[in-house]
Amino acid sequence: MLTEQRHEIILNLLSEKGSITVTELKDILNTSESTIRRDLNTLDEQGRLTKVFGGAVEKINSVSTTELSVSQKADVNTEEKKKIAMYAARLVVPNDFIYIDAGTTTEYLIDYLEEKTATYVTNAVTHARKLAIAGFKVILIGGELKGITEAVVGNQAIITIDRMNFNKGFFGTNGITEKSGFTTPDINEALVKETAFAHCHFKYILTDSSKFGETSAVTFGSINEATIITDKKIGSFAKLPNIITV
Repeated sequence: MLTEQRHEIILNLLSEKGSITVTELKDILNTSESTIRRDLNTLDEQGRLTKVFGGAVEKINSVSTTELSVSQKADVNTEEKKKIAMYAARLVVPNDFIYIDAGTTTEYLIDYLEEKTATYVTNAVTHARKLAIAGFKVILIGGELKGITEAVVGNQAIITIDRMNFNKGFFGTNGITEKSGFTTPDINEALVKETAFAHCHFKYILTDSSKFGETSAVTFGSINEATIITDKKIGSFAKLPNIITV
């Protein structure tokens, strides 16, 4: 049996039972105790379960309602974000009408953009300034400025985006789970993201793998609604067909 198959069985059993012992898993999977312990160690490191003495218990994910500031996020998983951004930038083609969501990974995207015939729309003041200085055609969405994320939100932003139709949209996220989809802590940001999502022909989530398995308070899209560009696949997410690893 392949490692990923064992992992999936272990996680399914935990979902049903809540807890399980190494001995039980050894009998069910017909494999050695050392293999089971390695599997549990790996899944624990990935945040998919909680390893305890003699076995494991189901991972109960808390829902995050807090948001780090842009400066706090800037130095987190920087190399992974840059690789993701570099790949995403190559998806832009001549005369595209592009939406760029607020966020640190989407900001790195601007560093690698080359297509000057495209038009870029964003709800991030920092992104708009960076695009304009680099000589790109940029439209900054108007509305209420949220200080901690430097994103423009509110009714005016939603009404403006609702009139637009984008070839492609690049979005950030605070969490990804199969049940809750793409999530963010703030309802106002979620509504802007959701509106932009609905007006993009192709949707891309730019996220490092640390966001897998995390849940924030508000969903703005389902997990199958966009292509996820990330640094690596983790656990049960590895089976999803809409993930690109860079």
